[in-house]
Amino acid sequence: MTANGNGTAQVLGVGIEIVAQQKLQPESKIYGRVQQLRAFFKQQFGEDPEFIVRVPGRVNIIGEHVDYCGYSVLPMAVSQSIFLAVSKNPDDNQLQLRNLEETKFQGYDADLKTLKIELPKSGGPAWYNYFLCGIKGIQENLGSQWKPIGMRIAVDGNVPLAAGLSSSSAMVSSAVLATAHVQGKKLDRRELASISAKCEQYIGTHSGGMDQAIAYLGRIGCAHHIEFHPKLKGTPVTLPAGKCFVVANSLAQKNKAASSDYNERVVECRLATRWLAKRKGLINWQDILRFIDLEEACQMDNATFEKLIKDNLTKSNYTRADICKELGITEQELETKFLSANTRHMEQFKLRQRALHVIQESGRVAKFRKICEELAAGPNKDGAKQLGELMRQSHESLRELYECSHPDVERLITISNEQNVSARVTGAGWGGCIVAMCDSVEAADDYIKALKRDYYAQLPAHLLERYQPNNFSEVVFATLPGNGAELFIQ
Repeated sequence: MTANGNGTAQVLGVGIEIVAQQKLQPESKIYGRVQQLRAFFKQQFGEDPEFIVRVPGRVNIIGEHVDYCGYSVLPMAVSQSIFLAVSKNPDDNQLQLRNLEETKFQGYDADLKTLKIELPKSGGPAWYNYFLCGIKGIQENLGSQWKPIGMRIAVDGNVPLAAGLSSSSAMVSSAVLATAHVQGKKLDRRELASISAKCEQYIGTHSGGMDQAIAYLGRIGCAHHIEFHPKLKGTPVTLPAGKCFVVANSLAQKNKAASSDYNERVVECRLATRWLAKRKGLINWQDILRFIDLEEACQMDNATFEKLIKDNLTKSNYTRADICKELGITEQELETKFLSANTRHMEQFKLRQRALHVIQESGRVAKFRKICEELAAGPNKDGAKQLGELMRQSHESLRELYECSHPDVERLITISNEQNVSARVTGAGWGGCIVAMCDSVEAADDYIKALKRDYYAQLPAHLLERYQPNNFSEVVFATLPGNGAELFIQ
């Protein structure tokens, strides 16, 4: 099978897509980058790689901080990707990992017979730990069939770090795909996405699965409505004709695994779920972790669930004592059974705000998809306007109820509003990127010029020195939906 780097999928049976083995053609947009990586691999290891893996980053159009509560999201894969050049060595147990940016990311060697993921007590994990997560995920999935086959791997990537475009998940997912292929495992996209989501927990991130799902299920020209309950399902959604999406990086960085903020939100949602489940009289309330499971158990629609939250979570702040009293547990039980390792310092819990955001945001995702489907049947100015309003509502909720925006992100949002462009923070937040929807390619060009003039040209000197020579093209760009993971053979 040949490909031009735009992605192909093989289908085995009904609903099972596998990652096809392709041959990369010289006319592909990624050909030059892959050739550079191949040359680096040969320089490092004295041989050509056996295969190349590409896994994209993503931008989430709407549906933020809802995936780990079981609700659907609407992301699209972007062209920025992680690339791996890989060869195996069946006679050796060694993992040899090298990064094209050698001065920034030092090489790493390990014995695959004694693989360990060692995390620092403070700060974020080393870059190679994300890769080790993927290897460990396949190791655990295969169980007794796992073989410690040596791998030589060179890594390159242009997904911005800690920017909300899923660089860490793309790295984990690329490791899963490469390791699965070396082990001779069937490359079922949905299964690999599920493995990738699970194994990111090895570095302490309780991912909901969106990033990994779109990394594998992305399709050119479409966003994807990704559902996680009752099982992983991706449905292509055609975006409105003529609309152009712009990604702008605030350059304020936050590493999910290096901070407790992300996991604090997960914990608050799980506590709110149990609080409400107990209020509803469910005997198994301790076992209900996600809002969607509670919704299903009580057979509630979105509006009924929102009313339940407003009626039963009436305080803006809950203390440890409040939670222990309501749930009938001790403080020690709260710490050991309900809080995660990096959230045991928490004293205050904003259960009402977090719950309201998740339930209202899940409603916005459903409305966004429905409007897109209506617009695919025929143009409608009101419909397109409603999409923009949903994106604005999403950002307001993330800023006010979920408290995961950042002053620099707010500056980008203010400029967007001045340009009459709908925009929202995307990804985990606390910095990172915004995603904006423009009415046309021409409107996107004008919007990008305004961002460069009013935001990027005002950056501190050290950032100007880095990004201005390329006219800020690395940090603000228009994007179209791309394909998911690809594997290229020689």
